[in-house]
Amino acid sequence: MSDGVGLPTLAFAFLKVALASFGGGLSAWSRRVLVEERRWMADDEFLSALTLCRLLPGPNQVNMAVYAGTRLRGLAGALAALAGLVLVPLAIVVVLGIAYFRYHHVPALDALLRGAVAAAAGMTLSMGVKVLGPVVREPVALGLAAAAFVTVGLLHWPLVAVVAVVGAAGMLWAWSREAP
Repeated sequence: MSDGVGLPTLAFAFLKVALASFGGGLSAWSRRVLVEERRWMADDEFLSALTLCRLLPGPNQVNMAVYAGTRLRGLAGALAALAGLVLVPLAIVVVLGIAYFRYHHVPALDALLRGAVAAAAGMTLSMGVKVLGPVVREPVALGLAAAAFVTVGLLHWPLVAVVAVVGAAGMLWAWSREAP
């Protein structure tokens, strides 16, 4: 834990993630804020945390806020990061939801929401390109990613089984690289 990171700083960092990623792209913005801007995590730690957050039940970025907040400031940090991620966006979603259901026939509102989705897709693609560099240099990692894609995306095997097998193989491979 680091006492150097204040609770308001944590909350505002995750508020930035939430507001900048309106419409999607939360993982990309989380990486940008946590790794590039704040340097609270290295890229490999972020990717490991993101993988863990995706495997756990619940929304990925809520899990990431809890993970990062706990790592930096314990339970208080987890609560601060979670509040930053959720409270203001919740208010915005409620307001937009009311506006959409009342004024969904207005073309400008429809265009605004479509534009937000396009921006989010671009941010997600951008994160994929940024993290692809280290994976390309690791043939085993590339093979594991390809195996997951083929088995789930093309063969439609059950995700739980693929995660259990490919995930376990990936963990064993990573562990063997770190073992003395």
